[in-house]
Amino acid sequence: MRETVSGLPPAFWWLWTSTLVNRLGGFVATFMALYLTLDRGYSATYAGLVAALHGLGGVLSSLGAGVMTDRLGRRPTLLIAQSSTAVSVALLGFVRDPVAIAGVAFLVGMASNASRPAVQAMMADIVRPEDRIRAFSLNYWAINLGFAVSTMAAGFIAEHSYAAGFLLEAVMTMICAIVVFVKLPESKPVQVAGEEHEDSVGLGTVLRDGRFMAVVGLSFLVALIFQQGAVGLPVAMGAAGFTPADYGMAIAVNGVLIVVLQIPVTRFIEHRDPGRLLVVSALLAGYGFGLTAFAGSVGVFALTVCVWTLAEIVNAPTQTGLVVQLSPAHGRGRYQGMYTMSWAVAALVAPLMSGLVIDWYGAEWLWGTCAVVGTVAGLGYALLMRRLPTETPVLTTPAPALAHPAPVDPAPDDPAPATLAPADLAPAPVPAGVAVPVPVAVTVPVPVVEASAAVDGADTGAGKGRASGRGGEGRSEVSAS
Repeated sequence: MRETVSGLPPAFWWLWTSTLVNRLGGFVATFMALYLTLDRGYSATYAGLVAALHGLGGVLSSLGAGVMTDRLGRRPTLLIAQSSTAVSVALLGFVRDPVAIAGVAFLVGMASNASRPAVQAMMADIVRPEDRIRAFSLNYWAINLGFAVSTMAAGFIAEHSYAAGFLLEAVMTMICAIVVFVKLPESKPVQVAGEEHEDSVGLGTVLRDGRFMAVVGLSFLVALIFQQGAVGLPVAMGAAGFTPADYGMAIAVNGVLIVVLQIPVTRFIEHRDPGRLLVVSALLAGYGFGLTAFAGSVGVFALTVCVWTLAEIVNAPTQTGLVVQLSPAHGRGRYQGMYTMSWAVAALVAPLMSGLVIDWYGAEWLWGTCAVVGTVAGLGYALLMRRLPTETPVLTTPAPALAHPAPVDPAPDDPAPATLAPADLAPAPVPAGVAVPVPVAVTVPVPVVEASAAVDGADTGAGKGRASGRGGEGRSEVSAS
């Protein structure tokens, strides 16, 4: 635990604290359906419509929040999103008209989802590239810890007052906004001379980035599988005669395992090949749900949950790190917004998919479909990561050059080494206080000219990487510094 949490900047921990507090107050998503059907007396169809509008708001805000993150900055976007969430959640607890409830639920979905691109972009800005997998894992751990606590607390709060739950979430979300305002500085990379301007990275740039859009498509497939734990699994267990308490016991394994295993598993996968991790996680997710077709007891259902939970633990930080690697520093908000949208769209499609398959063909076909989708996603990751170029370090300081290189005339057949006099090696002026070695006569082989040209070519190549938006983590380090 000490090794996992050490070495991360203080700004990360304030952002982590904000995430934890926000998830600890996540009551609305937990008891929205119960509030509408039991407390307000609306039909299940109306409750489903409100949930769909809430999800649609998240889909639409993903791209808009990504643009805001790049243009306004990470900190202003977080402040706007969290303040708007607090106000809209509080309002949702007091509106009574069905149309007004649906409209405010749509606004809550937009506001609550708008903070995700900003959080992920800020985390990529303030954490070193080699620590990002660890940072994303810790943030994911905070999300699930807060969710586990909030789901337990939501039941007790709902027994006394649903309005108290809405107000408590509004207060805790506003606390998050205050933490961001007081403790978190803006992390948006400073524009460097010679780099492409942030406005040149638009949504069209993201859509034309075929490699990144392939990641978004694969992310959608994996998210479609994971969503079945919340939509397909309870329906299938209910149809098989299991009670809601049975489902609660089985699905509780998911939260417990994430809280217990996220940190040690992170230590295991931190420096391993992300391509293999993504392939393995996709297969574990697909076949973990596929094994549900053979479950006949709560214990076996819980075992299948263990399988796909391990896939979730591995996939979440690894895939987020891949998104950061493929994103230009000044376009991280838009790229993260597109990635977030893949999960929001999956949250809309998954209920329709599970309902239709179970009603028309049976639950076994749903779990078989999950296995097929997981296999397709695994193959897609394998092909994608094979074509992914390795990162090339960018030269941040120029290589020392000779002030007055002596002319060398080598023989055409036998390039003999040329001896340079001390006067020819006069160093360039250096700052005061810097020790300079005494120049001596050295023997320099003729190919030094070609090596110098190679260095220039490498530097030019790095510049091309930055200009094309493919510079990867090396460009991110330069921008942050």
